[in-house]
Amino acid sequence: MGDVISAHLDENRRQFIAEKTGKVLADFSRFYEEQYGVALFNSVRYEIEGGGGPQAQLLHRKVPLEDCTIYSGNLFQYMEDNKKWRNRYSVVPHNYGLVLYENKLAYERGLQPRILMNSAGYKVLTTVEQYLELINNSLPGPAPKSGNAAILKCPTQFPLILWHPYARHYYFCVMTGKEHEKWRAVFQDCVRHCNNGIPEDSKVEAPAFTDAVRMYRQSKEQYGTWDMLCGNEAQVLSNLVMEEILPELKNMIGPRLKGKAQERHRVWIQVSDAVYRMVYDQTKASYDAAVTASEHQRPSMQSTIRTDMDQIIQSKEHLASKIKACVLSRAEICVRNHVQPYIPSILEALMIPTSQGFAEVREVFFKEVTDMNMNIVNEGGMEKLGEYMAKLSQLAFHPIRMQPCYEKMDQLKLEGLQQRFDVSSASVFKQRAQILMRQQMDDAVYTFETLLHQELGKTANKDELCKTIQRILERVLKKYDYDSSTVRKKFFREALLQITIPFLLKKLAPTCKGDLPKFQELIFEDFAQFILVENTYEEVVLQSVMKDIMMAVKEAAVQRKHNLYRDSIVMHNSDPNLHLLGEETPINWGEEYGGQPDSDPSDEKQRRAKQVVSVIHTDEGALPYDVTSLEGSPQSTEPEEGGRSPSSPGSVKELRGMLVKEFQVEAPAATAGEKVEEQLSNGTIIQESKNTAKEEEEKAPAEGHPGAQQGEEREAIATTPASPAKLPSPAPAGEVQMDCHQPSNKEMGEEVSAQTCKAEAEPPSATSDGALEDSEGVQTEF
Repeated sequence: MGDVISAHLDENRRQFIAEKTGKVLADFSRFYEEQYGVALFNSVRYEIEGGGGPQAQLLHRKVPLEDCTIYSGNLFQYMEDNKKWRNRYSVVPHNYGLVLYENKLAYERGLQPRILMNSAGYKVLTTVEQYLELINNSLPGPAPKSGNAAILKCPTQFPLILWHPYARHYYFCVMTGKEHEKWRAVFQDCVRHCNNGIPEDSKVEAPAFTDAVRMYRQSKEQYGTWDMLCGNEAQVLSNLVMEEILPELKNMIGPRLKGKAQERHRVWIQVSDAVYRMVYDQTKASYDAAVTASEHQRPSMQSTIRTDMDQIIQSKEHLASKIKACVLSRAEICVRNHVQPYIPSILEALMIPTSQGFAEVREVFFKEVTDMNMNIVNEGGMEKLGEYMAKLSQLAFHPIRMQPCYEKMDQLKLEGLQQRFDVSSASVFKQRAQILMRQQMDDAVYTFETLLHQELGKTANKDELCKTIQRILERVLKKYDYDSSTVRKKFFREALLQITIPFLLKKLAPTCKGDLPKFQELIFEDFAQFILVENTYEEVVLQSVMKDIMMAVKEAAVQRKHNLYRDSIVMHNSDPNLHLLGEETPINWGEEYGGQPDSDPSDEKQRRAKQVVSVIHTDEGALPYDVTSLEGSPQSTEPEEGGRSPSSPGSVKELRGMLVKEFQVEAPAATAGEKVEEQLSNGTIIQESKNTAKEEEEKAPAEGHPGAQQGEEREAIATTPASPAKLPSPAPAGEVQMDCHQPSNKEMGEEVSAQTCKAEAEPPSATSDGALEDSEGVQTEF
């Protein structure tokens, strides 16, 4: 692969990419510096003046998923280097970074993962046809004919492909439809979470960054929503750079791509991924430098703002009045002719699926609590309460149970409006609504937990406990109805602004933008950091349409068609002490009400209960037959033992037998006092578990046995592996402390080195093809 990349990315092209990237970043840094001052002023002003919407009735959990694993299990991955499918053990930790291990044994022993992946910007595809359509559209030159062979052949009917417009693609498959649905939901949850990578609690850096991106794109005449505003700041900037340089690279490299369509696909993906990595590294360094420079100026800027707040506000209001006198009449005419007639239809298109999704959240929450209450009646009261509540506390982060809620947003269709208002796709609004659904579910669950925990000391028997649960459920549902109405109305207003404001700015640019420079002289030089003509102009345009948007949302609430509260209905201090309860230490239901004695010191048993989704047991399963790429040649298919290659469905038993051998890895027992830990370059520590060789010999065949059940639902307590974030119990004296690898909480994109263990080296597992793969480096993705 290195030869392919070096052939198409010589020194001259690398220099060209670096120069183009540097130019884009220099322009962006200028916008970021300007927007940082404006964002800081707005933050300090809000802090002083206060404001905001109605107070939320539900409590908000500060650390929703600490020390939990979302999902783990086996799936098959297509290896592009040898064109074969390999069984991989995948773990999705609480930060939603996908981590792939050689097998489950490698995970339990704390070996380095094969891949650490951030899925921001990816799309989850469930058919090869969907993938081919996207890849054909992105390939340089004329699109291949529809009859061309696929880039890979999937050995099952259940593929899962992660596609990115610039970065490497990932190909997976599973054996059953039930597994397929689970993994699809998990992958989509990973993408949804990673796309929301800019922290919302940042009151200065986040708005400064997003406004700088928007201003930069508008300077290039690019208005409207942008699908690639996803991931952390470095990823978003990398997407911004790639959007500009990729067309030129296609013209430079496209004519030099030779061979069949699938070979050109493969080479172009490798080249694009290599360029994306180069751009990411340069972008991350540049953005970090810009943030550091702004942070150094922050104390003096804050001092100026607090000292001259009144004068700054007066200066800004004076500027706004002058701009309003110049452009407001033109803006109102544009709104009346081109926007106002379409606001009701846009709002209706948004309201139907969003309200259905929030109603489904309410229904799922009600059903889970009601089922728990019935189970407590039937199975023994307080003894089972801890177990049920531990599961309920993770409900909002359960991809399968939340999937019916998320799927309601798939009905959102804006085809008739996308072309008119330059909306690239509805995915931006879908994902935002889905994130709000998850947040409201977790707020409802956390409020229920807190109120129930407060009441448990007053409850003496099972009947009273059930009545208490029912009473608290009704209270929480009332609070949920009010909060969900507030959240949805805010979402509708923001979505309407996000659709209409770029359209208005684009329409007004030819007649109004030329008049803006003359207003610069109205700003005092001392306040120029905090008042920008462009931002004030956009605020005036926003005011021209805001009245119509507020009126449309208000009328929708009056109709009560979608269970929205009127603006006049405000709940004040219905539970005065509730928000004080939310500040207390998080509740550990398993320890307080688990009904289990603490005599079992097994750390594994405690960690199993930490996984959110139960596992379908497919440990070390085998594919129906060995599959290579359609372009596979005799050189790419390595001979198997005995001189025969099990490439047909008739050799299933042979292949399964060899997969069992492949995962029978012997490890020497660690001697007392040895430090078996490995420091990765990104700060992640890999620690190895202490297992005797005999235990591992017995364990590996059992997991890889051909008779392992596939496609069956298992309870998390029975099959869930140790959570990578759970701290181990203290080891007995003289023994080595044990733990599994803990994936980094940092966003991906950092290089992870492949270091060997400083203590005894673990022998690499030999594959059925005779290749030693454990010596390969860890591959960290964006």
